[in-house]
Amino acid sequence: MNWDDPRDATHAAADAATEPGADAADRLVGASADGEDQAVEAALRPKSLSEFVGQERVREQLDLVLKAALARGASSDHVLLSGAPGLGKTTLAMIVATEMGAPIRITSGPAIQHAGDLAAILSSLQEGEVLFLDEIHRMSRPAEEMLYMAMEDFRVDVIVGKGPGATAIPLELPPFTLVGATTRAGLLPPPLRDRFGFTGHMEFYASGELERVLHRSAQLLDVEVDAAGAAEIAGRSRGTPRIANRLLRRVRDYAQVKGDGFVTREVAAAALKVYEVDERGLDRLDRAVLHALLKLFGGGPVGLSTLAVAVGEERETVEEVAEPFLVREGLLARTPRGRVATPAAWAHLGLTAPGNAPGASGQQGLFGA
Repeated sequence: MNWDDPRDATHAAADAATEPGADAADRLVGASADGEDQAVEAALRPKSLSEFVGQERVREQLDLVLKAALARGASSDHVLLSGAPGLGKTTLAMIVATEMGAPIRITSGPAIQHAGDLAAILSSLQEGEVLFLDEIHRMSRPAEEMLYMAMEDFRVDVIVGKGPGATAIPLELPPFTLVGATTRAGLLPPPLRDRFGFTGHMEFYASGELERVLHRSAQLLDVEVDAAGAAEIAGRSRGTPRIANRLLRRVRDYAQVKGDGFVTREVAAAALKVYEVDERGLDRLDRAVLHALLKLFGGGPVGLSTLAVAVGEERETVEEVAEPFLVREGLLARTPRGRVATPAAWAHLGLTAPGNAPGASGQQGLFGA
């Protein structure tokens, strides 16, 4: 990484939360995948678009793109998939290769820190091959600029020599399909983003879709789960299939040790109580943030640093790990004056909001207006 390049420095700061330790990988409801998750996901991953559950709009649009390319006998347009971790971007990339009947090459943005790294990968691609580039926004700037020409003209210029005697040797590439995945689409430069023929944004899953995911995973894992048990797990999965599958495995363990192996609503609720995941998917850290905000600071507003000290966590952990889900659930709001709890937060913890609490008399109070 070129630390003299301000854009690279911005990349590094903005991506700190995507490093392996930044998403609190030991959290049961964390969206990052550790080694165990990756191994299990490989076994549970659907192999075709017809097996893929959820993301109806993206799936339908992608199906048209791939079928049209097959009808023309050409490589598919380049595909960009964006969205939160655990929603199926890697799975869809592998499905693109399967549907096109092509091999897939997998790499990631952090692994490509020099233009030469990218040139070595591109020059070894076969015609029609799919190149999956995960966390594409974390590539170095020189590699990004080389990728522009490769995507548009299927050509890269390899620089030989240094100084005045350096020459650029054009290297023709076979037609290929690039599938890029990113959790931060806003960090992609417009010239790169515009070269993708298809862009799909992955949304969080509804409970009904997660129940279908869980039933399919249960069959593959040889776990017996009834409809009520699947619904209980789905409701605590934060709209994320990766978390749903992880919770299913922990509930399976509980059912095998404490019961007869059959997962019912009661078994699922008891198992997740042991793992401190409540009915809305909040874990210990989430509830600690809410408890501090409500009991110590009367619902806020309170500054992020003060709130982090109160729960004994780093500021970045509270901001990047706990807050996004709390805000999405409508339990916490970020305002110019600081963090404030919503009436839903008081209700969720079974507390009565005092009359002067932010938001107690309506939404207007949340923003101090």
